[in-house]
Amino acid sequence: MQEIKKSSDQLDAEIKQAADRLDIDGLVIKHGALLILSQAADFWSDNEKAQLVMKELSKLEARVTPWVELQQGTADVREMVELDDESLADDLSRQLEELRAAYEDLKEELKLAGPYDNYDAVLSIHAGAGGTDAQDWAAMLLRMYLRYAEKSKYTVTVIDESAGDEAGIKSVTLEISGKFAYGMLKGEHGVHRLVRLSPFNSDNLRQTSFAKVEIMPLIDRPDQVEIDEKDLRIDVYRSGGKGGQSVNTTDSAVRITHLPTNIVVAIQNERSQLQNRETAMTILRSRLAQLQMEQHAKDIGELKGPNEQAAWGNQIRSYVLHPYKQVKDLRTRYETSDPDAVLDGELTPLIDAYLEHTLNDD
Repeated sequence: MQEIKKSSDQLDAEIKQAADRLDIDGLVIKHGALLILSQAADFWSDNEKAQLVMKELSKLEARVTPWVELQQGTADVREMVELDDESLADDLSRQLEELRAAYEDLKEELKLAGPYDNYDAVLSIHAGAGGTDAQDWAAMLLRMYLRYAEKSKYTVTVIDESAGDEAGIKSVTLEISGKFAYGMLKGEHGVHRLVRLSPFNSDNLRQTSFAKVEIMPLIDRPDQVEIDEKDLRIDVYRSGGKGGQSVNTTDSAVRITHLPTNIVVAIQNERSQLQNRETAMTILRSRLAQLQMEQHAKDIGELKGPNEQAAWGNQIRSYVLHPYKQVKDLRTRYETSDPDAVLDGELTPLIDAYLEHTLNDD
């Protein structure tokens, strides 16, 4: 029985340490506050706001419930151990093994303990230096993330897209929804470099292309990142490109500039100016939240504008298709000689290596 007591005490201590790191107690309090809010008589008077609250409530419940049940299970075993009844030894040993196995599974969440890791993600790709080759490279990255999302059972919505002049895309912004979408994808943020034989010149020369990938947590509730209206410049203009006749003949496109940081968000996909404005505000809040984390700022007012040149130089990964085949992450040193699999969405080993790397750095 002493061995069981020792094992249960050790497991309890490990669970408590992990729960503290994930701030499970804080999340339980937040869940309780939202639950009370959802039970208010006028809760559904604002249907859109209510749906956002219910969505967050569901996410919090999915995250905290397994930990609460695990803590309760361990407490129950420790309470039974105190009875010092040898006839319970086999049953308690079995329960302890099951709790240990459940903890080992949940422990993976320690890699996803960031403040926004359980949020949906906004993913943007921007073609960089390299002309048509770079725009084609941006399209290849888009396909890679779409395939990864499909394999991960994530839902993807195209928010905005700008086609390339000859091939590929100039830029695209996606909303990716699913469990820990931001936490899993946050390590993709940075510059991605491609080396290959160019399919766009007659000499078939080796070409280096760049594309910048931005990953932001989707902040769809205004109260999560409060923005002062006087800090915004909002311009409306006639939408160009695809979208149908009414999109192209009305001033439905919206460009919002956050004056303190000079962050600009332009959206023209929707037919309604109001829809485009709401989408642009969501993207702006998401970018400010990302910038806040990068600059370790406590308040939005402390933020400085993003250093675009430094960000552009923030190369995180190289994909080489010629003269040899290799994908190498420059932060974790993880590499593989199968770029075709990576470009087909097999990102899990790269993502796991990044999460392990950041966990060890903490």
